[in-house]
Amino acid sequence: MHNTADLQEIVDEIAARLGASATLEDRTFRLLAYGAQHGDIDTVRQESILRRRATGEVRDYFERYGIAKAPGPVRIPADAELGVLARVCWPLRHGEVTYGYLWLLDSGSLTALDSVAPLVARAAAALAQEARSRQDLGRGLLALFSADPSERAGAAIELPGPVTAIAVRESAERLAALWTLPRGVLARPGSPVALLAPAHLAGEVAQTLQSAYGTAAGIGAPRADPADAWLSWREARHALRVAEHFPRYAPVARWEDLGVHRLLARLGQADLRELAAETAVLDGELAETVEAYLDHGGHAQKTAAELGIHRQTLYYRLGKAERLTHRDLSDGDDRLAVHLGLKAARLCGS
Repeated sequence: MHNTADLQEIVDEIAARLGASATLEDRTFRLLAYGAQHGDIDTVRQESILRRRATGEVRDYFERYGIAKAPGPVRIPADAELGVLARVCWPLRHGEVTYGYLWLLDSGSLTALDSVAPLVARAAAALAQEARSRQDLGRGLLALFSADPSERAGAAIELPGPVTAIAVRESAERLAALWTLPRGVLARPGSPVALLAPAHLAGEVAQTLQSAYGTAAGIGAPRADPADAWLSWREARHALRVAEHFPRYAPVARWEDLGVHRLLARLGQADLRELAAETAVLDGELAETVEAYLDHGGHAQKTAAELGIHRQTLYYRLGKAERLTHRDLSDGDDRLAVHLGLKAARLCGS
């Protein structure tokens, strides 16, 4: 990973040479380093330093000026509504790829920037090196996530804990730049995409990737010892599966929040099919009705309102379902069997 002290040193030198307020961010607008304040400070710089990241609205404004593909410095005008002062953005490009941005307030003319070009190139190279290092580490994720102890022993990945595994379903229509994720996050493409993140970043990372792909994501429980990350990965894949079959938990499902679905997700297909057979005689409408009724704890009024039907229609459907399944929905054991059968049928895709 890159040397934060080195980036800070670069930013301090740039700020001193230009007499300008300077900040350095990665491609996701996450703050990496900032120099001493020169002159006025705007809301954007203040928020970036305090929250370590610019808001989505501000990022959209800056990206409108083509900074992601610009080969050199770009002047961005002020915007009073957003609290943005005029500034210069210098994309940190290495090998025709933009890895981050240098931001300068009160920078004067663009020609005055020539003196810091070598420093900008050095910062870009440092970020490029981090991206390559992360890709190398990402290749070891599958070994780290393996259930085989001998494979895990050969993973050669050293990370501080606690860590959390994340599983995200890829999309054929969309691509996500995995190397733009926050520092400390390891990622590997696949089906599903495998990620390992510091526990405090797991929710943010899962949401970012889920939004990029437009699919679902699952988050495993955190593990204090990274050697146990494979357990979190297993939970993340189970959580992803639940998110894909149960709208209640979509689009991002956390393992800790899944309740009884954690038990069902651990079952193999044969066991799930055996449970699902309990309700195989119900058509789609009856299955939906009974599941909603049981989800609401047998509350008829709430169930009828959710389904948009009259209460008498609900009672008729419930009675029909009881006759077909030979189960009494007023009996606790029968209710449990039917409820689990309906949930298992969802996970089976039936």
